Amino acid sequence: MINIFTCGVYGSSEKEFFNKLLENKIDTFCDIRRRRAVRGSEYTFVNSEKLQMKLKKIGISYFHFLEFSPSLELMNIQKEMDIKSKINRRKRESLSEEFIKRFNEEKLKNFDSDKFINTLGKNAKNILFFCVEKNPEACHRSIVADKLSHSLKAVVVHL
Repeated sequence: MINIFTCGVYGSSEKEFFNKLLENKIDTFCDIRRRRAVRGSEYTFVNSEKLQMKLKKIGISYFHFLEFSPSLELMNIQKEMDIKSKINRRKRESLSEEFIKRFNEEKLKNFDSDKFINTLGKNAKNILFFCVEKNPEACHRSIVADKLSHSLKAVVVHL
């Protein structure tokens, strides 16, 4: 049985972040960010090199799936909606309908869950999709996790 999780980093300390992973026995970490760095000293622990070193140290496999990150065009669609709504990106509560529709069409239309699981390997049981937003509904990771959960008939847990 495969379990699916999502996690953001905003609002978490380094200790809190890694404790979430350990407490939920995450064994496979899927980074679906376009840019694998976060601005500001507060979140340097999730910048790619540091993150990968720490995950290796605690026994969690790391994968980067650029194909699941939004294109610059998609990011601009959401950015425009945020500006119209006068919402700061870090305070966003949800994604726009247009972003969700286009993300599904552009990124997940031909998603093959069996191929994806095979890429992760037979030891992948507790799979986590990671991006930065605190709220899963405000991040594309929830769309990707939802797609996989439907294929596998699994529940998504947002950490």
